[in-house]
Amino acid sequence: MQTKAEYIDFKGAKAVELTAGDYRAIVVPGLGSNVVRFRDEKRDIEVFRYDNSMSIADMMNSTEVWGLPTLYLPNRLDRGMLRTSDALYRFPVNETLFDNHIHGFVQKRAYTVKDMGTKGGTAFVENEYIYDEQDFFYSCFPVKFTITVRIEVSSKGLSHIVTLKNNCDRQLPVSFATHTTINAPFVAGGKQEDVRLQIPVAENIPFNKKRWLPTGKRKALSDYDRGYIRGTCPVLKDICNDMYSLGELTVDGKKFRGAVMTDLSSGKQIFNEVDENYRFFIIWNDQGFNGYFCPEPMTAQVNAPNLDMDRALSGYEELAPGKSYTCVQRFYTKG
Repeated sequence: MQTKAEYIDFKGAKAVELTAGDYRAIVVPGLGSNVVRFRDEKRDIEVFRYDNSMSIADMMNSTEVWGLPTLYLPNRLDRGMLRTSDALYRFPVNETLFDNHIHGFVQKRAYTVKDMGTKGGTAFVENEYIYDEQDFFYSCFPVKFTITVRIEVSSKGLSHIVTLKNNCDRQLPVSFATHTTINAPFVAGGKQEDVRLQIPVAENIPFNKKRWLPTGKRKALSDYDRGYIRGTCPVLKDICNDMYSLGELTVDGKKFRGAVMTDLSSGKQIFNEVDENYRFFIIWNDQGFNGYFCPEPMTAQVNAPNLDMDRALSGYEELAPGKSYTCVQRFYTKG
């Protein structure tokens, strides 16, 4: 396909379509800079969860389970509390069943397109959200920052590059994830029962299942856990918050950090490669029978700002005033 970056209408919303190589992506800046669709046209692979009948309003009402939503301060904060080295913030409890705050807010914000175009066989769009006192969330989280999400599509796949910049005089907490929703099945004509997931898990991070917060401990891998390493984990079952620190696989003779999804019938695969800032994966699939599953890379553990442990273990970081932080991942296909 011709390498292009152009504005299109997507279900009544202004979107950017990126095409290059065999790949096509649709990004909606006004929907949290979400990659609402990503396809390998040659192999007929629908990478992210997509349903043509869904409206933008439907997606906005459940932004975490469509496309590739970017989460800042992801997953659960104990009773909405977020402790930094120089402040204590109290977020609204929006998961009342477990008395937690969940997933932050930037995935629901409208980003602004700062740059888009093509260069050297790559189509790209760079979207920005400036968080300040204009955001109604500022009353409980009075800091200032900018998040930039850059999406690049080339013959090598789709790159997702997130940069956070601290615009205030306080320490800024750092914890990122994508609530990656993989279509199941992702191959045209495939079956969900044929999909297998492989992740190089290192240690199991157990949860208190009464409130779905980590216990602060780690466990050696069980035979069930090693199924992720072997690539034998089926996604057509209930996977509820399996969380692990991340190790490495070998793919094409090279070290690989991330997740591999395989359709056993066709042999087609999706690869999600992450950089060293993504140190954990949590896997969830909405009980397994809803046509998608979520292998979610995270830079820090669930509830990391509140955990009484060394940051080298929790993954939690802070940004000093004026400093920036970037994390990168890539999606590509084979078969």
